[in-house]
Amino acid sequence: MTWFYCLMIALGTSKQDAAEATDWMKPASWHGNFWGPEATRGRSTGELPPLPTNPVMTHWSAWGKNILRDGDIVFRLGDAKALGGTFPLSQFIATATGSRFSHTGIVAVESGSPVVYDCSSPGVQRQPFEVWMLDCVGAVGVKRLKPEYRNHIPGILGYCRAKFEQQVPFDFEFRPDDAAFYCVELTEKAFRSQGLKLSEPVRIGDWEHLGSYPLTALATPVVTKLFLTEPIRLEQPVYVPGNDHEGVWSSPLLETIYGAEPFASELAVHAEDARVSLRGDFDLILFAIGAVRHAS
Repeated sequence: MTWFYCLMIALGTSKQDAAEATDWMKPASWHGNFWGPEATRGRSTGELPPLPTNPVMTHWSAWGKNILRDGDIVFRLGDAKALGGTFPLSQFIATATGSRFSHTGIVAVESGSPVVYDCSSPGVQRQPFEVWMLDCVGAVGVKRLKPEYRNHIPGILGYCRAKFEQQVPFDFEFRPDDAAFYCVELTEKAFRSQGLKLSEPVRIGDWEHLGSYPLTALATPVVTKLFLTEPIRLEQPVYVPGNDHEGVWSSPLLETIYGAEPFASELAVHAEDARVSLRGDFDLILFAIGAVRHAS
């Protein structure tokens, strides 16, 4: 175990995050949240050039206009990485929680096109749906409030827009307060602001398949203490995208609009066995080694 801790500590002291798929759109001269209010207004007034497009974006733009409505919750398996790109954070969260998804956002139809409000590393952001989907590498899902609850949608979207204008930062520590948000927390609290509780948080230590990552679980408080004010602990409750029996996806207030089968994951999925094993940890180590070799 000593060599594993040394590896994790070394990675933990490196750059926290790697570039995401949408970062290529950001001009080199731009500083701050490229999907925040200032940049959004800059694009609408012509101070910033219009966003580029490609065939993938064109497909998702048409799909979103046909399927999505105000207040929908969109789910995706993302490609976010931490520790300088050596830790597949999105893949790990999805696999460890027994979910097809790692990320959620809330849809608003603005000027005839769907946009997604969520929270990523720069803070609360607003992205055209076709841009949001560029960071998807697997399953896609859409949930919608059941008809009897849809009168709350204007308030939910008002909450999202207010937090967007306030530029609430990303919560790297996954704390329960409202000073900062991670993506699923913004989704949950937007609905709770209107009296709609979608799901209960799940203790990290109780994630369905965390048993496949015992070394990672033990190392997490040690490593995160190196670069966070408060370390991430296994007893922390966090909101999760979820599956058919827990998390946002399982909410009885929602109905399923779309739920695709997952694509192949970069990590092996050990869903058939919740017992403690080292298979998941070895997958993560191999991923880290591959990322370091690719970068060198």
